Amino acid sequence: MADQQSQPKPKQRFVSLRWTWAATVGFGIFLTFLVFSLIIYGVMRQTLVAQETSTVTDTVNAVRSRLTPVAKNLTVSSVRPLLDSNVSQNFDQYMVGDTSRRSIFSDSTFEKMSREDINVTVYDKSGRLLFNSRSTPPKLVRTTPLKVKAEQHAGFDGLVGRAAVVSDSTGRRIGYVQVADAMTAFHQTMNTITATIYAVSAAALILSALVGFWLANRFLRPIKRITTTIDKINSEPQSDVRIEQIKHNDELHQLIDEFNGMLDRIQRFMDQQSDFVGDVSHELRTPVAVIEGHLQLLNRWGKDDPEVLDESLAASLQEISRMKSLIQEMLDLTRADQVDMQFPTAVADVRAVTTQVVGDMQMIHPDFAITLEDELHDAAWAQIYRNHMEQILIILIDNAIKYSRNRKEVHVSLGVSHNSVDLAIQDFGEGIAPDDVPRVFHRFYRVDKARSREKGGNGLGLSIAKQLVDGYHGSISVDSAIGSGSVFRISLPLLTDERRAELQKLDASTGEDAYSAIEKDIEHSQL
Repeated sequence: MADQQSQPKPKQRFVSLRWTWAATVGFGIFLTFLVFSLIIYGVMRQTLVAQETSTVTDTVNAVRSRLTPVAKNLTVSSVRPLLDSNVSQNFDQYMVGDTSRRSIFSDSTFEKMSREDINVTVYDKSGRLLFNSRSTPPKLVRTTPLKVKAEQHAGFDGLVGRAAVVSDSTGRRIGYVQVADAMTAFHQTMNTITATIYAVSAAALILSALVGFWLANRFLRPIKRITTTIDKINSEPQSDVRIEQIKHNDELHQLIDEFNGMLDRIQRFMDQQSDFVGDVSHELRTPVAVIEGHLQLLNRWGKDDPEVLDESLAASLQEISRMKSLIQEMLDLTRADQVDMQFPTAVADVRAVTTQVVGDMQMIHPDFAITLEDELHDAAWAQIYRNHMEQILIILIDNAIKYSRNRKEVHVSLGVSHNSVDLAIQDFGEGIAPDDVPRVFHRFYRVDKARSREKGGNGLGLSIAKQLVDGYHGSISVDSAIGSGSVFRISLPLLTDERRAELQKLDASTGEDAYSAIEKDIEHSQL
C-alpha cells in the first residue's frame, strides 16, 4: 500500500495548444465552407431540376396540344405527320376546325423535341406504340392528369412526364403522350460543380489550416511572452522584466497590461518585504543590543544592586516600548502601499475630518496655539478612507509640534483650487536645511537624529503620510527654511457630486463588514 502511494504519478503527455487551436480553427473554417458549399450545391441542383421539370411539362403540353385536334383514336398515320418534321404531308386532313393552330405549335414543339436528351413517345388508347422520337422509351404508365417524376432504369436517369390525350371535338381519350428527359446537360453540369467543390474544398482545407495556424500563433504569442516572462522571474525573482506589449488594442493588450500590473504589485510587495526585513534588522539592532547589555550587566552582578537593577529594567522597558512603536509604524508603512486595493470606494469629507483632528490636537496639546484657517463654505469630498485622512493630519501636526521651539504655534489652512482640495500645516520651528528637504520622506531619515531620539521619533511618520497620500493619487510637499519653520502641503483630488454618489453607492454595496475586518486585523496585529 505504501509502495503504491509512493510511486510518482505518470507524467501527462503535453498537448500543444497551438496545434489544438490551429486544428480547431482550421476545421471550423473548413466546416463552415463545406456547409455553404452544400447549401449552394443543393440550391443549384433544385433550380436545375425545376428547369428540367418545366421543360418536360412544356413538351408534354405542346405535344398533347398538337394531337388533341385529332377526332378519333390516334394512329400512326395521324400522329407522324403532326410530330415528325421529316414527313412531308398535308397536315390539314388530320386537323378539325381552325387549321391555323398547326403553325402555332409546330415550331415550339419541334424545337423541344429536337433536344438530344428528349424522347417523345405517343401511344394509342390501348397502349400500342405509335411514335418514338429517339431511343427505347420507358415503360408506359397510363395516367389522365399530367405527371412528372424522376426514374432510373436501364441506363436512364432523368425525368418522365406522362399525360392522356383527349380529343377536342369528342372529349374522349384518344391516346397517351410520354416525354422522357435524360437530363444530359443537367448531369454534366452537376458533375462539373461536384468536381469543382471537391477541388475547392481541398484548397479550402489547406488554406483554413494555414489560417488556423496563423491565428493560433497570433493569439498565443502574448501567452508565449507571458510564459517566457514567468520563466525569467522564476529564475531571477528580483528581476524587473515585463511582458512586451503588442500593438493591437484588444483583449490581449488588456491581458498584458493586467499581467504587467500584477507583476508590478508583486514586485512592490517583495520590495516592501525586503525593506521591512532590512529595516527591522537595522533599527532593532540597537535596542536589542541595549537590552542585551543590561541583561548581561544584571546577570554578572547588577541583580544584587537595587539601583543598577532599577536602572537596567527601566532602560530595557523603554527600549522594548520603542521597539513596539517601531514595529507598529513599519506595519503601518507596509499597509500604506495597499490602500488602493483595501479601500477602493472610500470617500471622506476633508473639511469635517480636518476640523475634528485640529480640535482633538488642541485638547491634547493645550500649551500650543493650533489654529485652523478654513476657506471652505461647504463639504470637500475626496476619495480617501477617513481613518487614513486622520492619520495623515495627526502625523503632520504632531511632527510640527515636536520640532517647534520657542514659538508654540501651528497653523492649519484648508482650501480648494481647481479640481483639488488643499491642506497646509505650518510650524515655526527649527526648519529643514535645503539639502535635507528631498529626503525628509525617506524611511528612517531624521534631520536631527539626536533630537528625534529625544522626542521619540523613528523617522517613519512622514514616510507613512507620503505613502498614504500617494496611494490616494494625491501629492505632498514641503517648503522650509532654517530657523523659520516648515510648511507641509497636501493636495487630494476633489470629487464631483456624481462621482461621490457613485462611490458611496459602491461602498454601501460592499458593506461595512469589509472595513471592519481590516480594522480588526490591524487591532489584532497591534495586540
